[in-house]
Amino acid sequence: MGRYVIKRLIQAIPVLFGATLLIFVIVFALPGDPIAGLFGDKRPDPAVAEVLREQYHLNDPLLLQYWYYISGVLFRGDFGVNFADIPVSEIMAGKFQITLNLALTALVMEAVIGVGLGLWAALRRGKATDTMILASTLLLISVPTLVTGFVLQLILGVKVKQWTGMDIFPVAGTFAGWRSYLLPGFVLAGTSIAYLTRLTRTSLAETLRADYIRTATAKGLNRRRVIGRHGLRNALIPLVTFLGADLGNLMGGAVITETIFNLQGIGYQLFQSVYLREQPIVVGIVTVLVLIYIVANLVVDLLYAVLDPRIRYE
Repeated sequence: MGRYVIKRLIQAIPVLFGATLLIFVIVFALPGDPIAGLFGDKRPDPAVAEVLREQYHLNDPLLLQYWYYISGVLFRGDFGVNFADIPVSEIMAGKFQITLNLALTALVMEAVIGVGLGLWAALRRGKATDTMILASTLLLISVPTLVTGFVLQLILGVKVKQWTGMDIFPVAGTFAGWRSYLLPGFVLAGTSIAYLTRLTRTSLAETLRADYIRTATAKGLNRRRVIGRHGLRNALIPLVTFLGADLGNLMGGAVITETIFNLQGIGYQLFQSVYLREQPIVVGIVTVLVLIYIVANLVVDLLYAVLDPRIRYE
């Protein structure tokens, strides 16, 4: 197991370099002058602008700029500073906490609701309940997140408060603590819940048709034991893969949700940084998201051996 972990970490190195280099080239090769953007509508003094370009290595070749950046990240944990001399790590720190809270809330909802509905549909395959669940998931996939967010914000946030007098689902900000993440968490996880429900239904339905399931049933084992211990455990392998990969997707795809619910997280910061051409912040955020993807996929691979003892790592 130890050698397997080391091997996967070594394999992650080119992934980290490739992804960060790609985003670095894309962001810094865009036309325009970020230094001029610092001065807004005013035209900067040429001498001052040149000093700033030298300070931030903007006159150096692009690959050399990338080396300055990636060496700082790897050897000093330094993500650099933005063009206002504010450390990028400080800008990201509080933002990532908000997005992490949102992503974990969405992931829990996704796991509980998606696996629960998928299990229910698989055990009632071909019946009215199964059809209703499939139709609901298809609707959830078809409706854009932007529409889902505004509709739920209006109904569960505004209307429910008018009817009951209680602010059960806050519609903006993080002032209500953990309740602030319930509605945006569901909106963020909506499409993933639909896909996970369908994946669970398909995976469990195929597992329940396997020979070892029929053997366990023929031996007289309790149906709940057959489904829970033998069926669901083996059906969980593709579900764990989906959930592990989706954690990075949830954190990286929170731009729309955070904008709708006015959550000042990393998605909102990424949108603002792209708009304002704050290249160091954009690259820093993407670098951290790549690291999250790598760690999440490593954890998923290690969980395989727990779920299925037949899997062995050399």
